[in-house]
Amino acid sequence: MNPQDKILAIIRKVVKKDVSPAPDESLFDSGILDSFALPDMIGELEKEFSIRIPDSEARPRKFESIERIEQYIAGRV
Repeated sequence: MNPQDKILAIIRKVVKKDVSPAPDESLFDSGILDSFALPDMIGELEKEFSIRIPDSEARPRKFESIERIEQYIAGRV
């Protein structure tokens, strides 16, 4: 499973819906994620990719799309 597929699986798990956003689609503007779901998603990303995401970086714009999440993770591992 490639990183984008793993990220999509995490998003689906967090929102409990079978969503299929485009890699560059805003997860927040489209209503797929909201600020309440962000901490849950970050926790799942930390587990899946064995990374630590500091609270200071837990901002929606940093995790705007699947592509941005993938770029962020690539810079952390």
